[in-house]
Amino acid sequence: MAERPADGGARPREVPPPAERHERHDRDGAGHTGDDDRPAGGVPGGPGDPDDHAAPGDPGDPDDPGAFAGGYAGPAPGPPRVRRFRRFRMIAWIALVLAAAVVAASIAWVNGPPTEAELREKAGLFDRDRLRVGVKVDTPGIALQEQTGRRTFKGFDIDIAYMIAADLGYLPDQVEFLAIETEDRARMQALDDNGRFVKVDLVVATFSVTPSRKADPSVGFSTPYLFTEQSVVTRTEYPGSITSLGQLGGKKVCTLGTSTSESELARATRADVTGKNLISDCVSGLLDGDFDAVTTDAALLAGFVARSGGKLRHHDIALEKTEMWAVNAGSNAALRTLVDLALYRSYADPQDHRWENAYRDHIDPLLSASPRVNVAQAEQPCALPPPVRRWPWERSLPVQDCPSR
Repeated sequence: MAERPADGGARPREVPPPAERHERHDRDGAGHTGDDDRPAGGVPGGPGDPDDHAAPGDPGDPDDPGAFAGGYAGPAPGPPRVRRFRRFRMIAWIALVLAAAVVAASIAWVNGPPTEAELREKAGLFDRDRLRVGVKVDTPGIALQEQTGRRTFKGFDIDIAYMIAADLGYLPDQVEFLAIETEDRARMQALDDNGRFVKVDLVVATFSVTPSRKADPSVGFSTPYLFTEQSVVTRTEYPGSITSLGQLGGKKVCTLGTSTSESELARATRADVTGKNLISDCVSGLLDGDFDAVTTDAALLAGFVARSGGKLRHHDIALEKTEMWAVNAGSNAALRTLVDLALYRSYADPQDHRWENAYRDHIDPLLSASPRVNVAQAEQPCALPPPVRRWPWERSLPVQDCPSR
């Protein structure tokens, strides 16, 4: 049994010599857990726990050098504590950066453009079980209504309308085509089967973009879907070639009323001009000898030339102006954006060949009958992505750099 001091107090704990203290400190600081030196039955935080340091200044603290120097210099944190602190600081910084990114993304998402679903709701598509589209019905190769037991429509414009309708969520049998005349395209009024004017949702009817039409608040043009140019058609026996509108001075010329061709003709010549609502009426009058020439977009006239059996001749009048056909969505801005999105996907997606197939099926067959005329550009016009909110991983299509038009 240990001897008690003469004063009866507890004997102070023996302090190991400095060399032993340093050896122990170095061993523990090198990552030793102290389990080998823990007394039997010791518990964390108990007197047998080597990681349990006495309070600062306690003379019984063997790891506190200040306890033996007569003052407290403060404990020096060992390497494990430094590493733990650095890990905590790194985790804190990462958490702050992620939180800032989430907040920024949330703000951008809330304040950004509408989503595709929001646009569909704003456009009123959820309230429509069918899509009404105003189209031409008398232009072979572009939009022609045929009576084959049931009413059918065929042509390039028809396929473009089906393509857009599919992206809007409509099946082919949910698309209703209605005949629309040239002067009614801006008003978006077409004739139903009973001969009554009804409002249509879209107009896909060889409608060319012009500054005056764009300024009309009732007209909402999409991005263009076809490039063509103005041309002239005469009977095959017409003497010579027509290379400019000026050569039609004094001639009887038919064109579409209220069209870009009519305004160009009025500026370039003093011809005797007749305006019609249907280009087929002009061509019929030309074949009957009522007119000397017909002028309008080359893509419209090429189908008549191809079907004429050699009775008509197509002339390139070398106008620099490009006619840009676009879809009219009227004042429905949300619907117009969705149309732009459909045309952008068609243009930018290398796996989407619907536009190319429409050109191949309906315009390519017309080219051989008009060999010297630039009937229509064989590539879809460049389309930029419209302002539709999408997550970064949804933006799989490349952003195009369209040349100025």
